[in-house]
Amino acid sequence: MAPNPLFPSRGIARPAVSAALLAACALVVTACGSSEKSAGSGGTSAAGTTKVTDATGTEVKVPTAPERVVALSEMDLDSALTLGVEPVGLTAGRGQTGAPAYLVDKAEDIPVVGAVTGPDIEKVVQAKPDVILAGQLADEQVLAQLRKIAPTVVTIDSTKSWKKSLQLTGEVLGRTNEAEKFLTEYDAKVAALKTDLGDRAGASVSVTRYSAKGSAVMQQGVFISDVLKDLGFERPGIQADQGEGHSTPISEENLKEIDGDWLFIGTLDPGTSDAALLAALAKKAAYKQLSAVQDKHATVIDGSKWTSLGGAEAAVSVLDDIRKAMVK
Repeated sequence: MAPNPLFPSRGIARPAVSAALLAACALVVTACGSSEKSAGSGGTSAAGTTKVTDATGTEVKVPTAPERVVALSEMDLDSALTLGVEPVGLTAGRGQTGAPAYLVDKAEDIPVVGAVTGPDIEKVVQAKPDVILAGQLADEQVLAQLRKIAPTVVTIDSTKSWKKSLQLTGEVLGRTNEAEKFLTEYDAKVAALKTDLGDRAGASVSVTRYSAKGSAVMQQGVFISDVLKDLGFERPGIQADQGEGHSTPISEENLKEIDGDWLFIGTLDPGTSDAALLAALAKKAAYKQLSAVQDKHATVIDGSKWTSLGGAEAAVSVLDDIRKAMVK
């Protein structure tokens, strides 16, 4: 994406447990076993099992070569596809009706079995998984329901590190070597980009998200901040501080506090063109006053990868976006 001349959270809902749902589960699971079950409801005849310790410290016994994987977070979907496994069910991306926009080409035919607010248990049952990647799901009642369907692994810890999640997912899917190979290649791409950035490698970079509700900034503790940290960029204002949620709303009156040398702004609305977003923002005095805008260092980016949960494929794609915008 060429630079534009201007630039323009998290709770898990607890699904109701209906009689119909319990009946559906009963058809699939003959006993209410724990996550120690060696196989799930998919009918896969596991040649063997292996034990993994998930992000909560729980030991889970999973098939050594799972064939029917359900991914209950954007990061799980990203990790599975990165490792060469196509899930049989996915959770819709933040602000999306299906897979995150940046993964649609690879995942458009995968059935949706939930949203960022939580899984649809009946749809998970229908997917007949032999392993479930549960993302950062923390609701014990929902986890208990999922574990009656198939071995369930929480893959994202409190750091939300996409690298750690990829490594854990590699263990679960029997793709440890693939995960390590990807991380080695990612490190090489980061090093090459830092070299090519030259004197821009130490720049101050701001990331915001714009919607009808206003602007929000990405602080520390989220995916995009980790990628920018790998590249050695500075973060202006409150973006250098740990955030309390996924993103932090900021008023137009305070936008100057987060102005940087470069500005990347995203939207989760796939129907909003760059031109339309820029036109809307060009009318706002607070945006026009930002130095990144005045220096033509502002770029519109895909919020589904930059300002959402992220993952391995998202990280590499972000590197490409930065290269297009900032490398001379």
